[in-house]
Amino acid sequence: MLTKKQHELLMFIHDRLADTGISPSFEEMKEALDLKSKSGVHRLISALEERQFIRRLPNRARALEVVRMPELAGGKSSPVTTAPKLMPVAANDILELPLHGRIAAGQPIEAIEGQESLSVPAAFLGSGEHYALEVAGDSMVEEGILDGDYALIRKVESAREGEIVVALIDQNEATLKTFRREGSMVRLDPANRNYEPQRYAPEQVAIQGTLAGLLRRY
Repeated sequence: MLTKKQHELLMFIHDRLADTGISPSFEEMKEALDLKSKSGVHRLISALEERQFIRRLPNRARALEVVRMPELAGGKSSPVTTAPKLMPVAANDILELPLHGRIAAGQPIEAIEGQESLSVPAAFLGSGEHYALEVAGDSMVEEGILDGDYALIRKVESAREGEIVVALIDQNEATLKTFRREGSMVRLDPANRNYEPQRYAPEQVAIQGTLAGLLRRY
């Protein structure tokens, strides 16, 4: 038997995976459940994981998978019937993504360019066109994105509230941040209490993609 908050979080994760193929961020889960801190989200996720409703996928940022849904009338667990867009593929299916250089997870840096490529397991990606960026800086550490990681980016030109995006500022600086709207402004939020949000007029910000996954080398 799940608590009300556990059930709400499970349904929120399930619906987001069915809609986008990407699990929501901790900040999105905190706001959706009207919690005061991300520690509450951590506790709920741990409880759902212990009860085998969800599982964490290794070596990926924000990677959760719904294993089963709450019990139906009669006491039987409901299987997950809505297939997420992020479908599993053969483990040896490798894609070569364009590696467009380094992206700031701190203050914006010059727009990134590059001609290299990065080999990525296809299972890390959903539908659409993707590219890779090397993360520079520590402003997204509370989302599990560290300096030197490779961010796998789905190429899109718009974003939903709370998504982690590659934002091009004034056509010459790029940064990796959480996208939000604040009145008539665009606010780009870090995930590190030592950094302040960045605010821009909408015409200053061009969305270059949303975070689809993360690679880390040890």
